[in-house]
Amino acid sequence: MAHNHDHHPHSHSHGLEFQHGRNTAFIVGICLNSAFVIAEIIGGIIYHSMALLTDAGHNAGDVASLVLSLLAFKMAEKKSSAVYTYGYKKTTVLAALTNAVILFIAVGILGYESITRLLHPEKVAGGVIAWIASAGIVINGVSALLFYSNRKKELNARAAYLHLLTDALVSVGVVATGIIILYTAWYWLDPAVGLVIMLIILVSTWRLLGDSFRMTIDAVPSGIELEEIKKVILRTAHVKQVWHVHVWPLSTTENALTAHVAIDDQLSFDEKLKVIADIRHELMHHNIHHSTIELQKMVEPH
Repeated sequence: MAHNHDHHPHSHSHGLEFQHGRNTAFIVGICLNSAFVIAEIIGGIIYHSMALLTDAGHNAGDVASLVLSLLAFKMAEKKSSAVYTYGYKKTTVLAALTNAVILFIAVGILGYESITRLLHPEKVAGGVIAWIASAGIVINGVSALLFYSNRKKELNARAAYLHLLTDALVSVGVVATGIIILYTAWYWLDPAVGLVIMLIILVSTWRLLGDSFRMTIDAVPSGIELEEIKKVILRTAHVKQVWHVHVWPLSTTENALTAHVAIDDQLSFDEKLKVIADIRHELMHHNIHHSTIELQKMVEPH
């Protein structure tokens, strides 16, 4: 006997506000950063700056990630059907994974170019690099603030916030590089900073890759302890045993659970249903939004 439960009465209106605010943040972030990437690419090509081109790659990765995430959210909002019974929620996970892979490819291309330039430094215009990169501090800083409030609620929003904050810090480094080159003519510094930016992209992407890969293969979502969930179920009044507990992500914001429970045999059928409702309600407070609880007889210990 299985019971499925999909909605929690307390959170519906907050969910809509969250979606609207989040989507606006993504759209504004995409527009601002796209303009900046174009400026960096043009500046990097005209003034032979590897630091600007690598930073453009870094920012282009973020724009791609913002676009993919926004598309995934739109897909996730589509209703479920007879074939896609959970709707398209998992697209948010695939977007995060695709992002990470794209960034790794960009890192390889830019890394090769930076090493080539380091061996054969070219003359670069330090002042121009500093001016363009300083615009990046403002754009990335403002964009990061848009995601500040949603960063704890959703993996893609957190990824966007961290990326943009990292970008703002990287832009500070590029500004400093431009100023140093302007006064010292250390042209090798430009590709060297390009390599440093590349390492920053690698570090920030590695965690995103790990999180999104785990979600793709339906591992227990990070932040949820399976043993703790079992204890939560067992703490519910009249629950005697719990086994076959599985928790997996439906999307970057929603998790599902299936479990077998044995409830006190003295209770009537309706009272047992009430206990199952209590378990579901408690699980909601532990970030599990869809739960299927199967009622079974107690298993005697062997």
